[in-house]
Amino acid sequence: MNLAKGSWGSRSKVYTVAKNTVEKGLQYAYRDRKTKKREFRALWIQRINAGARQHGISYSQLMGKLTAKEIGLNRKVLADLAMNHPDAFKAIIDAVK
Repeated sequence: MNLAKGSWGSRSKVYTVAKNTVEKGLQYAYRDRKTKKREFRALWIQRINAGARQHGISYSQLMGKLTAKEIGLNRKVLADLAMNHPDAFKAIIDAVK
């Protein structure tokens, strides 16, 4: 019942309904811990692609050239640079070209 606290109506008052609510919530929590990683990676790729295309290069070309030049920046860092530090991101693209 403590885990169902904050639910609306009988979902927090009636034991069987609360139990079902908590079990389903725990299933969602387990599933979405995996989904969260997938969604963030997709978001980072979109941000890197948008930043790269402003400088005339596609995402796939950029990532291929980064691995060829052995620049070890991951997608999370590249996305942060593309969003918050465009000058540093441009320097990386210039180093790759």
